[in-house]
Parts: sequence; structure tokens; C-alpha cells
Amino acid sequence: MIFFPIAAAVLQAISFTLDKVVLGLRRVDFRAYTGVSFPLSFLVNLALFFLFRPLFPEAWSTGYYGLLLAGGIGIGFLSNILFYRALDHDKLGEIETLSLLNTIPVIIVSGILFADERNFAVILPALVASVAVVWSHWEKHHFKIARDTLPYLLFSLVIAPVSAAISKELLTVWNPIALEMVRTGALAILFIFIFRDAVTKVSGQAIRLLMVTNVLTTIAWVLFFFGYQRLGIVHTVLLFTLQPFLVYMASIFILKERPSFKRVVGFVIVLCSIGVAEWINYI
Repeated sequence: MIFFPIAAAVLQAISFTLDKVVLGLRRVDFRAYTGVSFPLSFLVNLALFFLFRPLFPEAWSTGYYGLLLAGGIGIGFLSNILFYRALDHDKLGEIETLSLLNTIPVIIVSGILFADERNFAVILPALVASVAVVWSHWEKHHFKIARDTLPYLLFSLVIAPVSAAISKELLTVWNPIALEMVRTGALAILFIFIFRDAVTKVSGQAIRLLMVTNVLTTIAWVLFFFGYQRLGIVHTVLLFTLQPFLVYMASIFILKERPSFKRVVGFVIVLCSIGVAEWINYI
């Protein structure tokens, strides 16, 4: 079952690397990207839906689960705007290093909210990983972060555990393929409506790259949600931490971004912390 988050991490790493390439093309900013990307993602999800034909839960759009679904879509809308805005203006390696911080509140809050996720032996390695990431960005007596990246970081630190909890609750009644199809369909409508002027300016080259990256990221998210169902939030998030590491390596060797010794050391500490946490969990 660990295949789900590990495969998702690899696919998402390739997708995010391509995302940075696409955002570097002419006339493709975060508005054009999201306006084109989510409709394409919805089409991929639609193909998966007709291929596997999962069932919808009863009264899926009303009541408690309907409110959770609406909340998850709203969070997805804001977080994607902030993420791709940050990625458009910042280095890929920086964004992915900072994304590791999200795992800390997710692990802690999930352990508090859900009895089946409660493993306090994981909290100490998680805190060590958090300190390592903060240290890797601490320069000249302050935390170094790009101005356009700060809103994404603050929002994601607060919202990431909420989003994880919503997804876990929804996946008790939803099939991941059906859930992701509905989610991306709603986001596609929102992004097309808001960024419709930017969408018309996207070149054919960008469209082709976006088709590839959205096939990869759609499959990755479905596998990630299957990990939530089969392994739980904590194990899935810990194993998925491989993704930022792979993206950081890609940013250095493929996109030729300048490596940072402190960032590399921070990643090594994070990966060791994840390994320790998994070992503690299984002994």
C-alpha cells in the first residue's frame, strides 16, 4: 500500500518540474496556468471516471459531506492561486523546500483529531524536520523568503491540516477518483470564469506541456487520496515528503537553479526524520 504515496510523489515531482518550465514561457503566468490547467485536469479525471466507473455517495452534494466538499473546493481554489503565484515568481527549489513545513501541522492536528492517526512517537521526528527547514532558511538573523511566497506559506501552514482533515472525512464515503473529478470540475469552472482573458493568450506549445503535466498531477492526486484511505494521513504525508526532495534535485540538475548547502543539509535531516518516524511506527 505504500506504493500509492510513493508513486504519487514521483509523478508529482515530474509534474511540478514541468510546471516551472511552463510558467517560464511567454504569456503564461499563474492566471493563464490555472485557467488552462484545471479544465485539462478535469478531462483526465473524467476519463478515469468512465474507465473505472466508481459510485457517488448518497446525497453527496448536501448535508455534512456537502459542506465539507464545498469547503474543500474553496480551500483548493485559494491555495492553488497562492501556490502558482509563488511558483511564478520564486525558484522551484525554494517553494518545494518550504512545502515541507506543511507536514508538521498536518501530522500534529491529524493526531489530535483522529484516533487512528494518533501516534505521538511521530511528533518528535516531525518537529526535528520542521526545525531543520527553518534553519535552512535562516540567514542574517531573519527567515529568508520571497515576498510573493510568504502569503502561500502562511496560508498553507494554517489551512493544510484543515484540508487534510476534510479530505480524510470525505474519503470515508467517496471513491478518490469520483472525489477528484468533482473537485477539479468545480475548480475548472471557477478558474475559467475568473481568468478567462489570460486563457486566450496561451500558446500551443504551453498547451501541449500542460496536457502532459496535468495527466501526471491528476494521477498523482488520485493515488495520494488512495493513500489517505488505505494508510491514513500521517503515513501518506510522511512518504509523500519524497516529492519535494525529488523536485529540489530536479531544480538543480534540470532547471540549473543554484544549490544551497544549508537546503541540502535540511533535506537530509528531514529525510532521516521521516525514516525514524516510520521505523518507530512499525516496531
